[in-house]
Amino acid sequence: MSLREVIKLPNPLLRKKAHKLTDFGKTTQVLIDDMVHTMRDEPGVGLAAPQVNVSLRLIVVEYAVDDSVENPQLKLYVVANPQIVHRSSEMVKGIEGCLSVPNLFGEVERADQVVVEGLNRHGKKQKIAAAGWLARIFQHEIDHLDGILFVDRAEKLFRPDEVEDGSAV
Repeated sequence: MSLREVIKLPNPLLRKKAHKLTDFGKTTQVLIDDMVHTMRDEPGVGLAAPQVNVSLRLIVVEYAVDDSVENPQLKLYVVANPQIVHRSSEMVKGIEGCLSVPNLFGEVERADQVVVEGLNRHGKKQKIAAAGWLARIFQHEIDHLDGILFVDRAEKLFRPDEVEDGSAV
């Protein structure tokens, strides 16, 4: 596993629609492992392939199943070609940050619940129902695959010293 550089705005790749992932061979497996390693090192809770300068529809998400305990169990999601097939009508506002947009946070309104379909790291179909923070992470990362950044959706923008929780999506 290697750390990969997380590209930052104004890199033009961040504004392009990523290509469908069709090859799940060794090169893709290395990319997935590198993305997970990079996400954890940054630290972030999600990472899209375009953020590491690879124009593929691939995301990794790591979510604390129960963040009320001291050492929460983390669940790792690897999703190729993810699609949101259902969004709840209930919308919620929340603060987001991004590894590709350092030193800026924003208040973004997103669906409270989503259902995501895609392929796992081996090309097998999977369906994920997500609510709350996890739903927000998936929406944020899938936006990256379409060249959309949280700053495009934010109602307000803040510097880190203006936000209580400094975690980045």
